[in-house]
Amino acid sequence: MQYLFRLACAATLPALFWLPLSSAAPALPSLTIEPNSVTLSGLSSGGYMAHQYHVAYASEIAGAAIFAAGPYRCAGGGYPWNLWRATAVCMDFDDWMPFLGPPDAADSIQAAEDEARSGAIDPPQRMSGDRVYLYSGTRDDTVPQTVMNALRDYYAHFLLPTDLLYVDRQGAGHAMVTLDYGGLCGNTAPPYLNDCDYDAAGAVFEHLYGPMVPPDGDRPEGIVAFDQRLHFPDNDELSLADVGYLYVPESCDQGAVCRLHVAFHGCEQYSERVGDAFYANAGYNRWAERNNIVVLYPQTRAGVTLGLWWPNPKGCWDWWGYTGPDYHRRSGRQMRTIKSMIDRLIGRI
Repeated sequence: MQYLFRLACAATLPALFWLPLSSAAPALPSLTIEPNSVTLSGLSSGGYMAHQYHVAYASEIAGAAIFAAGPYRCAGGGYPWNLWRATAVCMDFDDWMPFLGPPDAADSIQAAEDEARSGAIDPPQRMSGDRVYLYSGTRDDTVPQTVMNALRDYYAHFLLPTDLLYVDRQGAGHAMVTLDYGGLCGNTAPPYLNDCDYDAAGAVFEHLYGPMVPPDGDRPEGIVAFDQRLHFPDNDELSLADVGYLYVPESCDQGAVCRLHVAFHGCEQYSERVGDAFYANAGYNRWAERNNIVVLYPQTRAGVTLGLWWPNPKGCWDWWGYTGPDYHRRSGRQMRTIKSMIDRLIGRI
């Protein structure tokens, strides 16, 4: 993907789901969600965000699946000066910049323990008993496997070996891998969803939740748009889109007790740029429909205006500090936005 920064997808958003930003979208519904069922996943910057949220809210998350990302607070602090670390240690940005990684998992473990002692995040020991799935393609030259190995070592410090699954032998490029959608498996190219004959979404759900009922398709009407602005702290835009998306299985819409999964896209993979490429085709919805899993797809946008600490022209999730120095803590503004969405779906607010 030349990481998160060069994603461009050819998918076109169906008119059924497209909402211009000027259009009003409804609020997130409050559904019958089992509070202890919340899990996360993400690709690239979304992987960093999913892991970061898992660490910060360890007492409220049951597990996570990370594709192509590194360990907690990998980039450190002091943005924008730490941007070199984000691009040279936590990823291999490009041929003209030497790769200085991988990061040291011990530094991330120490950072989490220090933040927990200050009360800024939950104690990382609260992750004990969580299920974690990690994926790294052998042809991913953007987030090398040595970076993912550091993330594996981070989780191994807190989890039982049986709770941690690391898939690292498939010849995938830097992308979300699917059973039958997207480009060639080894590609690192648009649309950054790769057909690897591997149902990663199904593997994620089976590891996080246990045995699944086999899917027989999803429902287009299961995807609904919602107003993300209702969850922005301090009325800041935070490089977040006005509209996010939610997949609601028919049973969940009718009041069944369901589980909740939050799926974070990568940079330039947000809906304003790629339409429904990620939230309709990553593979989660078809499994969610038969297994009573609501899937939340929060959305970023390119942020080039004042109101951010620094611009975010590629619509990445904040894992290095462009929204402020507390990006990795519970007080981080994007973190609080996601927390508010989860709380609304569960019925806490």
